[in-house]
Amino acid sequence: MPRLDDVTRGRILHGGDWNPEQWPEETWQEDVRLMREAGVNSVTLGVFSWSRIEPRPGERDFGWLDRLMDLAHDHGIGVVLATPTASPPPWMGRLHPDTLPADADGHTELWGGRQHFSHSSATYRRLAAAITEDLAARYAGHPALTLWHINNEYCTYDHGDEAAARFRTWLRHRHGTLDALNTAWGTAFWSQTYGDWAEVLPPRRTHYLKNPAQLLDFRRFTSDMLLECFTAERDIVRRHTPHVPVTTNVMPLWSGLDAWRWAEEQDVVSVDLYPDPDDPFGAQHGALVQDMTRSQARGPWMLMEQAAGAVNWRPVNRPKPRGLNRLWSLQAVARGADAVCSFQWRQSRQGAEKFHSGMLGHAGPDGRAHQEVRRIGADLARIAPHVAGRTVTAEAAVLHDWHAWWASDQEGGPSRAAGHAEILTAWHRALWRAHVTTDVAHPEHDLTGYRMAVVPRLHLLTDRAADNLVAYVRGGGTLVCGFGTGVVDEDDRVRPGGMDERLRALFGIRTLHEWWPLEPGATVETAGGLRGTLWSEELEPDGTADETLAYRGGELDGLPAVLRKGRAWYVSTLPEPDDLRNLLGRVAAGAGVRPVLDGLPDEVEAVRRGGLLFLLHHGRDEVAVDVPGTHRDLLTGATVTDRVTLGRYGVAVLAP
Repeated sequence: MPRLDDVTRGRILHGGDWNPEQWPEETWQEDVRLMREAGVNSVTLGVFSWSRIEPRPGERDFGWLDRLMDLAHDHGIGVVLATPTASPPPWMGRLHPDTLPADADGHTELWGGRQHFSHSSATYRRLAAAITEDLAARYAGHPALTLWHINNEYCTYDHGDEAAARFRTWLRHRHGTLDALNTAWGTAFWSQTYGDWAEVLPPRRTHYLKNPAQLLDFRRFTSDMLLECFTAERDIVRRHTPHVPVTTNVMPLWSGLDAWRWAEEQDVVSVDLYPDPDDPFGAQHGALVQDMTRSQARGPWMLMEQAAGAVNWRPVNRPKPRGLNRLWSLQAVARGADAVCSFQWRQSRQGAEKFHSGMLGHAGPDGRAHQEVRRIGADLARIAPHVAGRTVTAEAAVLHDWHAWWASDQEGGPSRAAGHAEILTAWHRALWRAHVTTDVAHPEHDLTGYRMAVVPRLHLLTDRAADNLVAYVRGGGTLVCGFGTGVVDEDDRVRPGGMDERLRALFGIRTLHEWWPLEPGATVETAGGLRGTLWSEELEPDGTADETLAYRGGELDGLPAVLRKGRAWYVSTLPEPDDLRNLLGRVAAGAGVRPVLDGLPDEVEAVRRGGLLFLLHHGRDEVAVDVPGTHRDLLTGATVTDRVTLGRYGVAVLAP
C-alpha cells in the first residue's frame, strides 16, 4: 500500500488548493513563479471543478487541466489531484432531482452551494464514478500526479426516499429481522413497534423527541454511506494508479463521520484545521486535532487545509496576528504532520469565500500573510531532512469513540450542557497544560503500550471496550475515567445500575443512585479543595476503594467525588481547569509519565518528534526556557546551550 512517505521523500509538503479556473489564464504563470519563491512544492487541483470538466452531460473538457498539470510539473510542483464530486454541476440537479438530498423536514437541498448530493442516490454514484474513471484514465501516467484527493469534506445528511430505502437495507444487514430491530430500538416505548419494513424511516421531523436508538443508527448509516461513496471512487483511481496514495480531507473533531473506520480505508489520513485565532486555547484545539489525526494515521499525516489569515464563516472573522500562522504550522509538524497546506493559494475575488484568506491574498505578494507564507516555506525546507517520516511517541492516551459521541448527543438526557466534544477537549487540555504528550485511542484498541489512559466520557461503551479497560488495569496500566461513562450499551440501552457493572467493580462503586447535573456556572466542592463543574453523581462505594475524595456540602455531602482502587480512578464531576490539570498531573507522575520538559512556562508547548525537541511559544512576551545541554536550532542554525529565548509566537526546533 502506498504511503505519504512515497510522496514526501524526505520533504514536508507545502502548498494548498489552487483554483486557477477562477482566474484568467494569464495569472497562471505568475502563480507558479510566486509558488516557487514561497517554497511551495505541492498543489491540489480540481476540488470544485466538475462543471468545468463536464459542462454538459457526458461532455469532457480536460484541456485547461492538461495545461495546469504540465505547468505544475515544469516548475517542480507536485499535484494532489482531486475528484470533483463534492459539488455537482447545476445540470445534474435539474435533470436528476433524485441526486439531491432532503433535510429532516423533507425539504430538498438545491444546487447553488456545495455538497448538494445524496450519498444514497444511484444516479449520483453512477455519474461520480464516470467522471472519476475518466479523470483517472487521463492522468494516471502524468508525472505531476503525486496523490489522489477524493471529494472534499464529506458532510452530507439525507432523509429522502432513496436514502430511506438504503437505510432499511442497512438496518436489515445490521439487525437481521424486524423483531431484532424493535428490540434494539426499544420500540415498545411510545407505541413505536414496526410491523413492516416499509414503516421504517430516517429520523424525520416528529411532534416530540425522536427515538435516540434510531438516531444513533442513522448516524452510523450516514457515516457508512459516505464511506461507500469514498471507497467507490478510491477503488477506481487505485485501479489506474496502484502506486499513488489516496486520501480525503475530514473536518476537525466533527461528529458526522466515524474517523477511526475511515482512517482504515485511506493510504494517507488528512484533516482540515481552523482554530479560532481569538481563542486563547486555539493552540490546544489544534493539538487535540493533530494528536487525533496522528493516532488515526499511526504515523505521519497531512494537514490538507488551514487558513493563512482569516476565515469567512464565523460571526466575526479575525485574521491571524503576525507570526501565528507560522507557529501553528510548525505545531502541526511537531505533532506529526509531513504536509502543511492551506485553503487556498490565491484568495478568491468572487463567490462565497472571497473573504476567506489565501496564501496569496488580496494584498498581493507584498501582503503580510504572503510574506509569512514564504517564511514558513523556508522553515519547512530547513527542518524537513531532519523530521520528515519521524514519529511522535506518547506514553498517555485519551480515549474517544464516535459512537459514544452520537449516543450522548440527544435531547432527552440528564444535561444538554454535557457535550462530548467539550468534555473531551477539557481533559486533553488539562494534559496539554501539564506538558504531557498524548495519543488519542479507540477504547477497543490495544492500550498496553501506554502507561496511562484517560476516558473523559464514553456514554456508550461496548462489552469489548469494557473488557479492554479492565484488562488494561489488570495488566498494570493506570486508568482515569470521567463521569457518565458506560451508561449505555451499543444499542443505547441503559445498563443495569446506570453504569456497566465491570466498571463499578473496577472503581469500587456498589451503586450509582442518581446523576446530579449542575446548572451552568454552578459548582460543587470536595473536602480536598477540588471544585467541580457541569456534573456530579450520587455514588455508594462498596468499601474496596483505596482512596476517596468526598463531596463537601449540598445533597452529596460525604459521598465520593473521586475514587481510586489500585490503578483505576473514577472522577464523578468535571474539575475546574486547574484542578483537572493538577489531578491528571498527579496521576501521570504516579504512572511514570513525565512532562516533555520540566519547568516549562505555561505558555510554552514542548513536543518531541524523533530526536528533535520543538518549543512553541503561544504568548506575545519574550520568555526564556531552560534546555539543559547543547543543541542546534535547525530554524536559525544557532547553537543553544542550557537556555533558549523565544519571542512573540516564537519557535525553536532543537537537535542534540
